[in-house]
Amino acid sequence: MKITGAQVFEARGAFVERDLYLDGAILTDHDCGGEVLDAAGCFAIPGLTDVHFHGAKGFDFSDGDADGLAAIAEYELSRGVTQICPAGMTLLPEQLEKICAVAAAHRAAKRGGADLSGINLEGPFLSMGKKGAQNGDWLQAPDVALLRRLEEISGGLVKLVSVAPELPGALEFIQAAADEVTVSVAHTEADYDTAMAAFAAGAGQVTHLYNAMKPFTHRAPGVVGAAFDTPDCRVELICDGVHIHPAVVRATFKLFGADRVILISDTMRAAGMEDGEYTLGGQAVTKRGKHATLADGTLAGSVTDLMGCLKTAVSFGVPLADAVRAAAVNPARAIGIYSRCGSLDSGKRANVVLLDRDLNIRHVIFRGEVVS
Repeated sequence: MKITGAQVFEARGAFVERDLYLDGAILTDHDCGGEVLDAAGCFAIPGLTDVHFHGAKGFDFSDGDADGLAAIAEYELSRGVTQICPAGMTLLPEQLEKICAVAAAHRAAKRGGADLSGINLEGPFLSMGKKGAQNGDWLQAPDVALLRRLEEISGGLVKLVSVAPELPGALEFIQAAADEVTVSVAHTEADYDTAMAAFAAGAGQVTHLYNAMKPFTHRAPGVVGAAFDTPDCRVELICDGVHIHPAVVRATFKLFGADRVILISDTMRAAGMEDGEYTLGGQAVTKRGKHATLADGTLAGSVTDLMGCLKTAVSFGVPLADAVRAAAVNPARAIGIYSRCGSLDSGKRANVVLLDRDLNIRHVIFRGEVVS
């Protein structure tokens, strides 16, 4: 296949009008013949990677439901998210084991939809004081043995684990885990010094920056300031128009630079569904428009998929190339899959999304096939 006429995203952070060549499921640098797809007036971007979301279309990864995971993967692919790393909530160990087993079986069976590229363990090693929508009854101290058991059950799919670094044993946990998975600072009451100690121990990411942590202030910069002072640290940002003010989104891209921001959706099962009553981590959630909240008003994830978050970021004034880098390049790097996807370079997987000038999806091309 050849795609002609599009403004093609380049990994260096620019758009260039050029032809894209697909040799089956792989991008190549020469014309292999076959179908020609006219993409004049479109942007061609890599398929996105969502490293932090919980569910969609009425299903949640934490359910441990094989058919539900398949439905989630199909929905994400329809929205231009070609690689997924779904997140579990704070759950009991036996349920964490179940979702890891279901994920491993899903991958082994090569079920349809977006590629299951990893698992994100958002809980249970989090702070009670900043638990947000996590179930406080199931929080526990960091446990390397549990992490490794989940890694084994999942067949190596665990790519991210969140931890509150002020918890007893957290720094030792980070030191032990950092060579195996990406450790992300999350749901934490840590101050600047504690966060810096976590990054020195090997943590390399921050889960949904600003949310479920102390604020960034001029005398107490907290996790945000510590992340900025750690050049290799990437930060997740929920850009759904609800969690983060537009001015803060713009400021974050300026502060950290487009190479360090990872756009995430943090969607829960109500994404792609009508307003109504749903659940997250065993807790009742109400969806009204773009808002998903617990009974006490606590935000309970998002209902805006990652492509919607990318579009929202651009509407806030983030350059399109920077938003694409944050939604495609950086998350792929964060979970170790950038060698095969996340850009439109020759040799990468032929996962391409064509967007019109209003950033609406025109086509999703997955493994070299037009799927929508």
